[in-house]
Amino acid sequence: MAIKSTIFKADFQITDLDRNYYQDHALTIARHPSENDERMMLRILAFALNANEQLMFSKGLSAEDEPDIWQKNFSNEIELWIDLGQPDEKRIRRACGRADSVRIYTYSSRSANAWWEKMKGKLQRFSNLSIFNVDDAAITALAGFSNRTMQLQFTIQDGVVLVSDGEQSLEVSPTSYMQSS
Repeated sequence: MAIKSTIFKADFQITDLDRNYYQDHALTIARHPSENDERMMLRILAFALNANEQLMFSKGLSAEDEPDIWQKNFSNEIELWIDLGQPDEKRIRRACGRADSVRIYTYSSRSANAWWEKMKGKLQRFSNLSIFNVDDAAITALAGFSNRTMQLQFTIQDGVVLVSDGEQSLEVSPTSYMQSS
């Protein structure tokens, strides 16, 4: 029998001063059996950084042809495709062809830096691609916020994210490898 996903309930308060976005989100998050707290919390961080009424978690690890998070318009066209990790060039090329904007959030800084050095020459041609890295210490600290029921506040200003659960807080500053034009 296959191991089922673990379900998390989360209430987010997002104050994004960079985009003038102020909204609450009540979400149900399925953590795939192969996903750890660090990766799930990175998904949550990526959601907060790109929050929109149409933004949603996809099947993620359970579907090879879907991103971790996406935003579709009312015509079912993909406006935003968000992947985590270090996807191969073929996946990135396909994502850039299917979506108006593609964002990748890498982690595991040592391997992410090696991946970026290998890929940057191949990826410069994609004008709708942005790539960010979240350092290991921030990912580890973010995992400390993981709970089956979460109430998190995200305040975003000048690209810096302040995450708080009312008891503890953390400042996360994703590093940009490349920004879409």
